[in-house]
Amino acid sequence: MNTSRVFAHIVALATIVVWGTTFIATKILLSTFSPIEILMIRFIMGLLGLAVLDRLTRSNQETPRPSWRQELLFAGAGLTGVGMYYLLENVALTMTYASNVGILVSIAPLTTALLAPFLLREEPVKATILIGFIIASVGVAFVMFNGAVDVKLSLRGDLLALCSTLGWAFYSIILRKIDTKRFRVVTYTKKIFFYGVVCMLPFTLTGEFSLQSSDFTFQNTILLIFLGLGASAACFVSWNHAVKILGVFRTSAYIYLTPLVSLITAAIVLDEPITFMAVSGCLLILAGLYLSERKSMLKVPDLLQPENSV
Repeated sequence: MNTSRVFAHIVALATIVVWGTTFIATKILLSTFSPIEILMIRFIMGLLGLAVLDRLTRSNQETPRPSWRQELLFAGAGLTGVGMYYLLENVALTMTYASNVGILVSIAPLTTALLAPFLLREEPVKATILIGFIIASVGVAFVMFNGAVDVKLSLRGDLLALCSTLGWAFYSIILRKIDTKRFRVVTYTKKIFFYGVVCMLPFTLTGEFSLQSSDFTFQNTILLIFLGLGASAACFVSWNHAVKILGVFRTSAYIYLTPLVSLITAAIVLDEPITFMAVSGCLLILAGLYLSERKSMLKVPDLLQPENSV
């Protein structure tokens, strides 16, 4: 494994560690801000941070003008990865149980693997990846329940959470179609954020957006900066870089570690207990990730072919 791939794995893991701890910041902020307020603040802050970074790191060469096709890809990534994924996830949290959302959102890699054969010809899905993702998804459910199996369904909220995984799947696939040789990762991530903010603007008119200066206490401001510049701007850049080097599936596999990071963080910060079920779930997640990383010559479309097909 060359140095660039090792670095990409480290970057993907570090990104997941940050994303896995954001639930604490969001949980604290939700006592003051509405979901759409948090999203708009963090992504506008992230957009401004990326604009500054793009300007500071730009070489003397002029940034190439994107073709209409590339511009549509930027817009599509912003609509799906920022707007669709985060908006639907946050709305779902107001309509169903947090454990339901956590489990459903964490199957985004599996959703990506199921869609990829139809939309991503340049990166075929191997059988071990699909099987590994299924095992990891079961592990996620174990971790999220954490010993308290109390299955309750809320159809609208659960469907929204499931649809949010489609947003992340389409985002991951669109990333592989962006011309990363012509456009720097900071540049196209900035573009993605811009379109994401634009698609969220109409939701600020719903009455859930009414910021007041008193809301921005020192603690809230620090948490918003963490979400905007850290978990949004920096982490999207690092994640997009990992996808560029490792591909969609190897990078997406790290998403399964998010509940594990959240579990450990909750135990340390919130003093929440870790049960045997959660530990079993962690082992299943790690087993699924190991299996998905193994090389296999068998592709998913091959599994669908009859043995004696002509």
